[in-house]
Amino acid sequence: MDLDKVIKNRRSVKKFKSKKPNWRDILEAIDSARYAPMAGGNCNLKFILVDDKEKIQKMGDCCQQDFIKTVDFVVVACSKPSRILNAYGEEKGKIYSHQQSGAAIENFLLSIQDKGLATCWVGHFVEDQVKKLLSIPNDVHIEALFPIGYEFSKPKTRKEPIDLDTILYFNKYKNKKMKPVKRFST
Repeated sequence: MDLDKVIKNRRSVKKFKSKKPNWRDILEAIDSARYAPMAGGNCNLKFILVDDKEKIQKMGDCCQQDFIKTVDFVVVACSKPSRILNAYGEEKGKIYSHQQSGAAIENFLLSIQDKGLATCWVGHFVEDQVKKLLSIPNDVHIEALFPIGYEFSKPKTRKEPIDLDTILYFNKYKNKKMKPVKRFST
């Protein structure tokens, strides 16, 4: 695996081939999420691997995104923040829960890419409907849904990422220049 290549080639895909992925590859990608940083070692993220075509069709409706209906697998990432909230309090616990969920999901996404699979991070859905469909308890939050498949075709061009100088500051917010190194005379 060339991590730099995997990072630069990862993108959201909404058009998939009809070829069915090997579910074991998806499980290995989910396993990579366990290696993300976790506040106090408290893992709050849970994954549901859905291969029931009827449920996948209904999830597409819950998301109002028909491309979801074309895949054989959907991964639903959920968080149960109770242990983190108990350890760090309401305010910090919520922040830590979302931070570590994002870190774990990124591990999952990079692993999916490394295995030659494709997905799209779907964050728009009617949570109550998806919870009911998958019997997810009320104290569990759905972070996102990920339809998994093989990309139908690679785009000819790729949107350029934002320039580094638009996101990087030195020593304080909005400072665009690194201070010159002081030279000491000997």
